[in-house]
Amino acid sequence: MKTKIYIAIILTSTLSSCHIYRTYERPASIVVSDSLYRQSIVTEDTASLASLSWKELFTDPQLQQLIETGLTHNTDLSIARLKVKEAEALLMSSRLSYLPSVSFTPQGTLTSADGNKPSKTYNLAVSADWEIDLFGKLLNAKRGAQAALEQSEAYRQAVQTQLVATIANTYYSLLMLDRQLDISKKTAQTWAEYLRTMKALKKAGQATEMAVAQAEASKLSIDASVLSIKRQINETENTLSTLLGMSPQEIGRSSLEVQQFPDSLSTGIPLQLLSRRPDVRQCEQQLAVAYYATNSARSAFYPSITLNGSAGWTNAAGATIINPGQWLLSAVGSLVQPLFNRGKNIANLKIAQAQQEEALLTFRQSLLNAGAEVNDALVQWQTARERIRLDEKQCMSLQSALRSSELLMQHSSQNYLEVLTACQTLLQAELDTVADRFDEIQGVINLYHALGGGY
Repeated sequence: MKTKIYIAIILTSTLSSCHIYRTYERPASIVVSDSLYRQSIVTEDTASLASLSWKELFTDPQLQQLIETGLTHNTDLSIARLKVKEAEALLMSSRLSYLPSVSFTPQGTLTSADGNKPSKTYNLAVSADWEIDLFGKLLNAKRGAQAALEQSEAYRQAVQTQLVATIANTYYSLLMLDRQLDISKKTAQTWAEYLRTMKALKKAGQATEMAVAQAEASKLSIDASVLSIKRQINETENTLSTLLGMSPQEIGRSSLEVQQFPDSLSTGIPLQLLSRRPDVRQCEQQLAVAYYATNSARSAFYPSITLNGSAGWTNAAGATIINPGQWLLSAVGSLVQPLFNRGKNIANLKIAQAQQEEALLTFRQSLLNAGAEVNDALVQWQTARERIRLDEKQCMSLQSALRSSELLMQHSSQNYLEVLTACQTLLQAELDTVADRFDEIQGVINLYHALGGGY
């Protein structure tokens, strides 16, 4: 009767623990539908912008060199690589847990009583401890370490993709500032010539003091903006130098006008975000780690079985000391069943389950955030391209208006306000064109990064 009861207990424990051995599977609640993107997409798995390597997208040789330098010397990326090595070491440690723990424990003593000749005893033994993993304690620890390694690798890739995008954005910011500086300098020269003309007209009695003052104020305003742009260039170079792991220095670069990018951008299908976005994969691996932590918490309710054995030579077998020594063998099996810490185990399981649910929500939110970033970047790129076309038409109209106002001013000094307004409006339109061009490039970079490109 007792035998049947024991068998029933063992079978019940085995059946109730089956779920402990299951591997992680993506929850069915994580649904990647076409609605993740606001744009309409085709159903087949088409290639997205992220399929390009960063060298294929960023064709500027100087930018490529800067990215290479950043990938080699950036501090954050170096730390991420070290975290991967740490995770690899932890995985190796968890795998070695399956092997017996072997130790060599030699021991010798000298014993003398009442001044007699001392007796010498020795024990040359090798002992081994081996835990039999019947209830998935070691298995789940190993699987959790594997998931942690994949999480660390995904984190490294996330740092790398962010670094590539940031270096590219900062580089093109410099090109935008360079172009704005050129426009501002040319405008300052135009205003200097215009100011000299107004002063000459004033001496001839054909212009008023107010006209000269207005021209001088506009000239000084442009000079101030030139200084401000120069400061921004210096600060941006310092920022880029920091990203590259270098001390602040001047950055060699090309010009904004020669930059080329694809005329059309493809986002692919939402399912690709799960495989390409490293931050999304990082969140999923964090969920896997939490899943195996929950399984480990469940395995704490079941007994652990350990085998201990030793072998060696000894000359002290019992109370008798003999020489030479004899061969000594021992083997012990032990079973430990938790009895009085069930409350603690229940609390640990509840904590693990809550953390797993948190990881699930984080994973789901990361996917939603990724979809929003793709949508935002695509709209940014499309809007910038439309604005550039309007900016170009506006600049052509303003250039024509400026020429007309300058011709009118040659016949009447009272038209200086029209010339002033036309110059200021044209300057702003040219600066807006450069800013929109940068916004277009930034949209490409952001979309590339949002889709998981950059490694």
